[in-house]
Amino acid sequence: MQVTPIGRDFVAEVADLDLRRPLTAEQVAALDAAVDRFAVLVFRDQDLDDDQQMAFGAALGPLEQEPATVDAEKRRLRHAQMNDISNLDEQGRLLAADDRRRMFNLGNRLWHSDSSFKRVPAKYSMLHARSVPPAGGNTEFADMRAAWDALPAEEQATLREMVAEHSLIFSRAMLGFGEFTPEERLKFAPVPQRLVRRHPGSGRLSLYLSSHIGRIRGLPVPEALALVRDLTEHATQRPFVHAHHWRPHDLVLWDNRCTMHRARPFEDTRYPRDMRRVTLMDSAPTLEQAA
Repeated sequence: MQVTPIGRDFVAEVADLDLRRPLTAEQVAALDAAVDRFAVLVFRDQDLDDDQQMAFGAALGPLEQEPATVDAEKRRLRHAQMNDISNLDEQGRLLAADDRRRMFNLGNRLWHSDSSFKRVPAKYSMLHARSVPPAGGNTEFADMRAAWDALPAEEQATLREMVAEHSLIFSRAMLGFGEFTPEERLKFAPVPQRLVRRHPGSGRLSLYLSSHIGRIRGLPVPEALALVRDLTEHATQRPFVHAHHWRPHDLVLWDNRCTMHRARPFEDTRYPRDMRRVTLMDSAPTLEQAA
């Protein structure tokens, strides 16, 4: 297994590893160490099916059991734990321009951390490209450790103990989407997360930001949202960001504990973009983890 830094200091490409084959304990340890060092790993030319992608994720830790979406009963994929990050309906057709699922999925264009709106948020995400559009549709990643390190010490001290509340309802409201059923509103009720986290593998501190933040405990909402906007603008400056240009059969693994990401636009009512994500759960709610 060869690990080669690419682009920004927090991204590396992994070669000479066939993800269709079961991982050994040594390979799992090597991948965990690589993620601790780089945060984003790129695997090229991985012609995986759903079962193989699921097996790869499960080898690295416990999987999230339920994706968070609207109209969840309209499933296209066979595995309930696999997230359908595509513009396709359950028959494999392009989603209509006014489809509720398409409106909801536009939230992926906002900077976010996967499942920060869950009590136990995400650890790793593994997104696999089955088909990509001819232009656009890149994914950008931002290094929250570097963003934290670049803050003045006085600001770090102010932020250190803050607790934010995250919900899918908050992020979709930024785009004017509020068409949630009562059951969905209950399911997506806000959860608390630390604003600053210590990464257990590297020991480094990082900001824990996401478009899912709608409140910060102890602050008036306008002040909290202004702070989140300022921090997001700081954390997504170009020196902290890497853009991944997708090719078919790419798999990208990233650590949600110390990165944010967002999808970039493409002609989604004209070209299919079939992306499938397997997501690992973190070990515990952030408030229960070492600060």
